Amino acid sequence: MLEVQTEHVLVVPTELFHRLGYFQGFSAEPERYLGELLSSEHTSYRPRAEVEQDPSFKQLIPYVIFRHRDPAGATAVFQYTRGKGMGEARLHAKRSIGVGGHISIGDRVSESAVPYAEGMRRELDEEVRVESPFVENCVGLINDDETPVGQVHLGVVHLVEVERPAVYPRESEIIEAGFRPVEQLLADLDRFESWSQICLQALFA
Repeated sequence: MLEVQTEHVLVVPTELFHRLGYFQGFSAEPERYLGELLSSEHTSYRPRAEVEQDPSFKQLIPYVIFRHRDPAGATAVFQYTRGKGMGEARLHAKRSIGVGGHISIGDRVSESAVPYAEGMRRELDEEVRVESPFVENCVGLINDDETPVGQVHLGVVHLVEVERPAVYPRESEIIEAGFRPVEQLLADLDRFESWSQICLQALFA
């Protein structure tokens, strides 16, 4: 009989996050957390199906936001709607401004590679095509213990400034995608998943 491959994803103990400084919503202090959260002393890879129901662990998720500012200073953000084929069933049909996903055990590609960075690069390559020069910065963390999805995930927010609004979906399940003025997104906040709501208010309101 064929053995079904079980996905193992990167997690940290929720207790460690609480010890470093618990917050609900957005923290603009990634440097306070990431050294410890990404330390091999604290990370492990556990079956995804198991940790999706276990709030004693937080799955670390890179959450990449693409922003474009035109010469007049107007800001637009890449957004899309999650199709039914995207990984987290509890977020289907929700709008999102974040691209990314789980770091898996397969992202440990070499002794010198950083699995988190490799996983973020892999997720971006799988989900979108970026046809513009860009600058990337890690700007914060998201924690949302008010939803079942949020209780078992911790988002690491990366803001990518693109010279041109040229980001396109690779996956058919990323639908209704494109850059929209940030004012439109803020006016339509209720249609977004909670992490996107948190980021829109923290970074762009």
